[in-house]
Amino acid sequence: MKNLKTDPFNALDAKTEAQKLSFAPIVFHTARTLRDLGILKALDNANDGLTSHQLSEQTGVSEYGVKVLLDLATSANIVLWNKQRYSIANLGFYLLHDGMTNANMDFTADVCYAAMEHLTEAIEKGQPSGLKVFGEWVTIYEGLTSLPDKAKQSWFKFDHFYSDRSFPVLLAEVFREKPKTLIDIGGNTGKWTLQCCNYNPDVQVTIVDLPQQLEVASKNIKQNGFEERVTLHPANMLDKNQALPESADVWWMSQFLDCFSPMEILAILRKVRKQLRDGDSVYILELFFDAQKYEAASYSLNATSLYFTCLANGNSRFYRSDDFLEIVSEAGLTVDKRIDNIGLGHTLLKLRR
Repeated sequence: MKNLKTDPFNALDAKTEAQKLSFAPIVFHTARTLRDLGILKALDNANDGLTSHQLSEQTGVSEYGVKVLLDLATSANIVLWNKQRYSIANLGFYLLHDGMTNANMDFTADVCYAAMEHLTEAIEKGQPSGLKVFGEWVTIYEGLTSLPDKAKQSWFKFDHFYSDRSFPVLLAEVFREKPKTLIDIGGNTGKWTLQCCNYNPDVQVTIVDLPQQLEVASKNIKQNGFEERVTLHPANMLDKNQALPESADVWWMSQFLDCFSPMEILAILRKVRKQLRDGDSVYILELFFDAQKYEAASYSLNATSLYFTCLANGNSRFYRSDDFLEIVSEAGLTVDKRIDNIGLGHTLLKLRR
């Protein structure tokens, strides 16, 4: 991670960066429009660049539109310009081809952008004030299945992009001790449960989640023929009156606890701890912004934390690992094993009583 104690800008550089920030929303939409209208693709396919007229002919975008977009794109280092010809720069290449960039960009555009207008209100009230652009829910999780199709598609694409790449390492680790039963808390669409059932032919899995989420998970479980090995347990983890399943060899929470405030995480972990027997394991898969190899990853996580603030529930975030581990300890759990840098920057914590 970069040095956070030293200001990287002198006065002139700081003023330049301030202008970039002032116009950042316009640059964002310019980059997205260049991608979606096929202009970046046309430049990527051209060996020696293209004129605005050639780009207009190839993409069907007016020459005015091509020029006004690309002239800002040259200022933003997305494209290069030389003797009336535009060509794609490295930044433009990644905007076009990089899966992470596209998942992040679509998530920001389709899920977060309009809602972020209400960020100040969300901070002041401690509520997801931006969620009202989609519906009148207390948290986004209650309304995930009811989001507009584009927003729903981008939300799940974003969520699965980061979790799916960790599966091979995680399955080998979790099934090292050959557990017979596993409880998947916050199982969402059932992706992890399906991975477990495919990986181990004997494991019995229980998914704990909100009823709305379990409807989607149930369809996926049935489509894959695992309904006899998977039990659905509807529950709101913040409801003190709702009980958890009695026991399991492994309790699993993947990108789940970042959806809650510190006190809520403490309550959930204490609730799980009460169900643990000697030898049972709790696995937590999380993204900690201070455990990343690359600055871009830390930047992305801290930005996504404000999605939680403005849209998800108003009080959660991606945590600093030290802060999170203090909560784990307070809940009466101890870290048996920690593995960092799994997949795209996940940390796996194995906990015991």
